[in-house]
Amino acid sequence: MVLRISHMNLHELIGELKESNKSKIVLLVADGLGGLAMQPGGLTELETARRPNLDQLAREGVSGLSIPVLPGITPGSGPGHLGLFGYDPLQFRIGRGVLEALGIGFDVGSRDVAIRGNFCTLDANGCISDRRAGRPSDERGAAITAKLQSIRPNGVETIVRHVSEHRFVLVFRGEGLGDRVNDTDPQVVGVKPLTARGGDSASERTADLANQFVAEACRVLRNDSPLNGVTLRGFARYPAIATMEKVYGLKSAAIAVYPMYKGLARLVGMDILGDCHTLDDQAATLAQAWGSYDFFFLHYKYTDKTGEDGNFAEKVKKIEEFDKVIPKVRALNPTVLIVTGDHSTPSKLKSHSWHPVPTLLWADSVRHDGATEFSERACLRGGLGQFQAVHLMSLAMAHAGRLGKYGA
Repeated sequence: MVLRISHMNLHELIGELKESNKSKIVLLVADGLGGLAMQPGGLTELETARRPNLDQLAREGVSGLSIPVLPGITPGSGPGHLGLFGYDPLQFRIGRGVLEALGIGFDVGSRDVAIRGNFCTLDANGCISDRRAGRPSDERGAAITAKLQSIRPNGVETIVRHVSEHRFVLVFRGEGLGDRVNDTDPQVVGVKPLTARGGDSASERTADLANQFVAEACRVLRNDSPLNGVTLRGFARYPAIATMEKVYGLKSAAIAVYPMYKGLARLVGMDILGDCHTLDDQAATLAQAWGSYDFFFLHYKYTDKTGEDGNFAEKVKKIEEFDKVIPKVRALNPTVLIVTGDHSTPSKLKSHSWHPVPTLLWADSVRHDGATEFSERACLRGGLGQFQAVHLMSLAMAHAGRLGKYGA
């Protein structure tokens, strides 16, 4: 059973009940954690991995399966994370362009429409043969992004910034621009990129600018295969959203490697800590900042990346790497420790999926469910049941002793 309530009312309720103390909450997110067996009756990536530290947490905590949005709905990373932060992803619809821009420290203004760009490979017929252009190095991606700086659609200021690998941010700045524009990435190979179209008159203007930009980019990059085309996703203006501190009374920090996840955290008012490149960097940054914050979000990307590549064995290895950071976090003695993902990314599907996500919550106050391991099968029988991810923060607050009683 999935509980649906008004999450604006939920935020108001938490605002009434929240209390301050010295507790520490840590949210560890292994992006795309959930998986599938490659063959019927087989094991998922998580079930295949050696995960002694996660299994120990499961034995001491309580487990379940979280639903990022609604049953059967496949979430993007933005909605998936917003749910984990306690913001209803159906109410707070945040475009990926804004998240990517914030993630690289770009200040999105009131006259801006921010767009996530991908380099892709186009064949002789103009069809996409590789949606990520072979995942170029950051150096190569930055060099090709620089070539786009000369493109200037009529009537607006155009800003292009490299993000990482095949990703860049495109910003149109001007009056009367809308963000109701479809993605031009068809999400499959063997077809041409889609034409941008607007859902209202202001968005039609943005779509026209986008089509001008894409056409000119293909001309500029025609000799730069495999980075000889671009697709655009996540057209977005900056939203109005309350911060974690305002909603929960938590001074919050994020420790992430990839820019988009820094952008998600910055959107809800988290401080971005450290220049991290590895899990060890992230664990060290967590320890250094331990005394300064109430809530920590630590993001691990590579379980998602390997799942999208369809590399089952490599995703297993990345889960095993993630498992090794658990003792370093536990050594800090958090009050509440949560391990989950923002969505499932089964290697079998090579994409995000709608499957509920393995989730465990560790605290001194949990009601143990008898789980002996952390896996999809064990979580299916866990004490948290299947629940919407948007309720995870209220559970964390309760176990941290930060929520008072409701009513007399």
